[in-house]
Amino acid sequence: MAYSGQAPGRADENAPGGRPESPWAVGGTVFAAVLLFVNGVLDILRGISVIAADDICTRVNDYVFRWTTTGWGWVLLIIGIVTALTGLGLFRGALWARVTGVLVASAGIVANFLWLPYFPLWALISMALNAWVIWALTAQRARTH
Repeated sequence: MAYSGQAPGRADENAPGGRPESPWAVGGTVFAAVLLFVNGVLDILRGISVIAADDICTRVNDYVFRWTTTGWGWVLLIIGIVTALTGLGLFRGALWARVTGVLVASAGIVANFLWLPYFPLWALISMALNAWVIWALTAQRARTH
């Protein structure tokens, strides 16, 4: 993600086929990195708080999945660590972070689809943000040196 010193929209000899990189994709990748990192940190904090105090989560009686709150806290903690590390990896331009970011965002779309009946507006917003992350991580071509 290093700045090439080239004007946006100009052909880049390092890009496959010499096609120009979209400034939206470059900026979108930075946005995706920030979004994934912040979301990962928030998931870590939520996971720790749920593990520490079981009674902070409310139960939804007819929910499809039945988990203990401690189990859910550990899942949030692990997902948060992976997501935060992915965001940091994107800042460094790592290919593994792009692949992991697409996988994390894809899982986020599926998870938010399951939340549609309970939080429709937030689920739709989150699904749109995850779709943006997927687009940004797949639209910008990695430079080969």
